[in-house]
Amino acid sequence: MPTAKKAETLAELEDKVSRSTIAISTGYRGMKVSEMTGLRRRMREAGVEVEVVKNTLLRIASERAGKADLFKIVEGPSAIIFSYGDPAAAAKAVTEYVRTARNALIIQGAFLEGEVFQSAQVAELASLPSREQLIAQFAGGMQSPIQTFAGLITATVRDFAGLIDARAKQLEPAA
Repeated sequence: MPTAKKAETLAELEDKVSRSTIAISTGYRGMKVSEMTGLRRRMREAGVEVEVVKNTLLRIASERAGKADLFKIVEGPSAIIFSYGDPAAAAKAVTEYVRTARNALIIQGAFLEGEVFQSAQVAELASLPSREQLIAQFAGGMQSPIQTFAGLITATVRDFAGLIDARAKQLEPAA
């Protein structure tokens, strides 16, 4: 029979799993407490949560949340990094931390939109532009042809008006 504390932890974990857009599994074995605190602080600044979980509870929570494949990214003692916003931003925050902190933290994998990603794929995801940058690039790409088309139409109307004006001047009687 599960204890009340485990049931509460399981409910919270299930909520985090179901709401997350990406879950990144990390191996934290060998990290000092101060390094773990630094990791949590840096991830919080990036809008990401770090949760050290028991594998059994994560398996049960992921099954209940309808994301049973999430458990495939866990290997041994794991800290799961949950993001509820832009998946690329979370991947960037974690890979940047791993690159700069130079401690024992390793990326084991990620779970994004029903797909399991290996650690190398998480690094590729981190190299992608942010969602805002992609939207801006798309909008700029769409705006350029529209501006060109509007310029062509304006030039055609302007040229036609100039032609009418010139012909009207030709037809005016000389005074």
